[in-house]
Amino acid sequence: MSKAPAETYDVLVIGAGAAGMMCAIEAGKRGRRVLVIDHADAPGEKIRISGGGRCNFTNTGAPAGRFLSRNPRFCLSALSRYTARDFIALVDRHQIAWHEKTLGQLFCDGSAKQIVGMLLSEMDAAGAGLRLSTEITAVERSASGFEVTAGGRRLACESLVVACGGKSIPKMGATGLGYDLARQFGLAVTETRPALVPLTFAVQVLDQLKPLAGVAIDGAVVSCGKTRFEEAILFTHRGLSGPAILQISSYWREGDEIGLNLLPQEDLLAFLKTARRDHPRNALQTVLAWKLPKSVAVMIAEDLGAVGNMADLSDRVLKQAADAVNAWQVKPVGSEGYRTAEVTLGGVDTQGLDQKTLAARDVPGLYFIGEVVDVTGWLGGYNFQWAWSSGWCAGQAA
Repeated sequence: MSKAPAETYDVLVIGAGAAGMMCAIEAGKRGRRVLVIDHADAPGEKIRISGGGRCNFTNTGAPAGRFLSRNPRFCLSALSRYTARDFIALVDRHQIAWHEKTLGQLFCDGSAKQIVGMLLSEMDAAGAGLRLSTEITAVERSASGFEVTAGGRRLACESLVVACGGKSIPKMGATGLGYDLARQFGLAVTETRPALVPLTFAVQVLDQLKPLAGVAIDGAVVSCGKTRFEEAILFTHRGLSGPAILQISSYWREGDEIGLNLLPQEDLLAFLKTARRDHPRNALQTVLAWKLPKSVAVMIAEDLGAVGNMADLSDRVLKQAADAVNAWQVKPVGSEGYRTAEVTLGGVDTQGLDQKTLAARDVPGLYFIGEVVDVTGWLGGYNFQWAWSSGWCAGQAA
C-alpha cells in the first residue's frame, strides 16, 4: 500500500516561540510557503509569562559582552542586521504601548499577550501557517530537502528551521529536541546547563538564613571571579534569587564561591566605628538596622555573638560585622535547575553555523535559531533580542 503524499512547504519551522514566529514572518514576506509546528497547545508561551506578564521584549543596548558563547562575537552579525530599534518600530506599528525600566529594559505597558498577538497577526499577513499540539516523531533528509513526520502526517520542505528552544521550564514543554536534531545531522552541541536561575545553599547555611526568606535588598553587588552585577537580591527558602543572582548564575560553576556586598556604597567599618563613638549604648543589631533590613541586622549580630552595647565591641568584632555586609563569601551547592531557569546556557555550536544566515554550514537547507544555539544573553531583554535577530536573519535565507 503506497504512502499518502506528503504536504509540501518551502519552509518548515519547528517551534512557535519568539525566534520561530519571527523567522516565519520574514520567510512568508518573501513569498515562501511556510508552516510553523509546535507540540504546545498555544504559541509564544515563554513570551506570555516573561517580565511578570509584561514581556521584557528587548534592551536598548546589545553589545557582544552581554552574551555568553564559546564565540561571543558570533551573535554580532545578526544583532547588527536586525536591531532593537527595528523591533521597537514593529511594536510601535502595532500601537503597543511600552516603557523603559532600569538598564535599558523595555516592557509592555499592558500584557505580554500583545506581543504574541502582534507576531500572530504578522504571520497571518505573511501567509505563514501554524499547527499546534503537533508532536514530531521523525526528521529525515530527502532528495529535495527534509521530511518531517509530525502529528501522524508527513511534511516535506526545502528548508527546515529548528527553533524549539532549550531545556528551561520543562513544565511548559521544553525538551532537548533541538540538540538531538543538531547531533542527528552532525552538528556539535556545547555543554548545556540552566542559566538565569536562583542559586541554592547547603542545609547548614539555609538554617542560618531561614529568618531572611522573602527579604529583598536593592543595589547589592554580587560577584563571581571577575564578573560582578549590581542589582537587587532576594533571600528565599532555598537560597538566593533576584536579578543580580540570576545574572551571576550564568557565570557560576559548582564549587565556586560568590561574593556579596549588601551595601556597596557604604564603608560599613567606618560607619560602625563612628556609631560606637556617637551611640555607645546602642546594640550592634540596632545600628546595623539603620542601614539594613532588621532581620539581616539581627542575623549578623547573632552570628557574631555580639552581645552588649557598641561601646563593648572591639575593632575586630566591628570588622567581622562589616565583612559580613561588604564582603560576604558564600558557596552555593547548586541551582534550582531547568525547572525555574529562564534560559539554557550552551547549545548548538556556532562553529557549525553561518553567522549571517544561521544556516548549518555542512547541511544545506538546515537552520538553527534562538535559544537552541550557543548564544545566551544577560537578563534584561537580551535573549528576546537574540530571538528576533536570529529569526529575522534565517527568515531572509530559508
